[in-house]
Parts: sequence; structure tokens; C-alpha cells
Amino acid sequence: MERSFPFISAMVNNGSVNYDHGKDGRSSELGGCSAEIRNREHDTYLAIRYSKGRLTVMIDVEDKNEWKECIDIGGVRLPTGYFFGASAATGDLSDNHDIISMKLDQLMVEHTPEEENLDWTKIEPSVSLLKSPKDNIDDPTGNFRGTPLTGWKVFLLLLCALLGIVVCAVVGAVVFQKRQERNKRFY
Repeated sequence: MERSFPFISAMVNNGSVNYDHGKDGRSSELGGCSAEIRNREHDTYLAIRYSKGRLTVMIDVEDKNEWKECIDIGGVRLPTGYFFGASAATGDLSDNHDIISMKLDQLMVEHTPEEENLDWTKIEPSVSLLKSPKDNIDDPTGNFRGTPLTGWKVFLLLLCALLGIVVCAVVGAVVFQKRQERNKRFY
């Protein structure tokens, strides 16, 4: 995944996962987007919404009151009774992030009877994903790990293997034939 900075990313953590500053948090990242927020003559906006197990982050960097989706992750479970906070890590570059204001609203949503009986203060932060955030780690060769073999990749892999076997068989037959001819001359 090619990314440019500044980059907004999301992670869910129960306190057991460290943020890897060397890889910009890719090992624990659930999603993200680039946001061109530097040197703007106007305010930029970020909207974070968590409702019914879905975490959505939208941005408005053009000050047009047009929201662009940045992150949309389902299966998020967050406990109640915690505080909201914001932080920024700049890595090698120094940057200044001013939070002018924060507006927090409690959403009123209908819950299932199961959800009504849960003690939401005791829920451990978690995400049920189809893929692990660990799949976001770059391997040492610089390739992006976690991309499955598609039909074309499997076809090309099998074609190359078949061609390799045919080449080996032809070379083996030619070498065998040459040895047979050399053995016939000495009789």
C-alpha cells in the first residue's frame, strides 16, 4: 500500500500491543488514509463515529462541508467508561497539530436484548476481522505480505513450473542420447 504523509490510521488495542514507530504502526493498523492537511488557510475537520460495532472516520480537508470516507471498520468492540483523547506521532518530520475544538455527542441507538444485558464497562477492546492486522507488515524484500494468490498468479506459477519440467526433460533426453551415441562408438 503506497502512502503519503500525513496519514490517519486506526488501531484498537487492549494495552497488549505496542505501536511500532519504525514502521508507522502498520503491524497494528486496521485502516487509514492520507490527508493533505499541511499549510492550509482554513480549518480541516475530522469526524469519528462509533456506533453498533462500526468505527467510521471521515475527513473534510477542503472546508467545503463535503465528507470523504477515510476509515470504515466493522466488528469493533469498545468498552464504555473511558476517556476520549487525541495524539500525534510525527516520526522523522516535525509537525504542529492544533486541535481547536472537539465536539462529542452520545448516539442513542437501539440494542438487541443480548446487548442490553452486557456490562459494556467490562468489554475488552477488540476487532473481529477477516484478516489480521499483522498482515500489514512489510516483509524484508519490500513486498507487501498478505496478498493471496489470485487465479492469474496460480496459473502463471503452474505454467512456469510446467515449462521448467519440460526444459529439464528435454535437456535430460539430449544428454542421455549423446551418452548413448558415445557408448556405441567404442564397441
